[in-house]
Amino acid sequence: QVHLVESGGGLVQAGGSLRLSCGASGFIFRGHSMGWYRQAPGKQRDVVAVISSIGSTIYSDSVKGRFTISRDNAKDTVYLQMNSLKPEDTAVYYCWTVVAARTYWGQGTQVTVSL
Repeated sequence: QVHLVESGGGLVQAGGSLRLSCGASGFIFRGHSMGWYRQAPGKQRDVVAVISSIGSTIYSDSVKGRFTISRDNAKDTVYLQMNSLKPEDTAVYYCWTVVAARTYWGQGTQVTVSL
């Protein structure tokens, strides 16, 4: 079964950095796109960044230049390096993939950015 587990969230001050990790299992990791979404209180879950099976990346305009998504296929892990964090980045961050046309989510990890 597909299993995604996020880690690395926490409380940081504005301007700081965090690196999120998502360990994946239950599918051929190297053959699938992976992504990060986030959901703030009272808002819908929105895409942050996606990386394809060949390493192509896309980013939400709100994080371009600050966040970097990457993957390590040898470790079945996708990362989100978050720099220059802002209070508006505060959200639960979810790991995402699609396998056989079905969407899968991790359990989420809380990122809180204080002033």
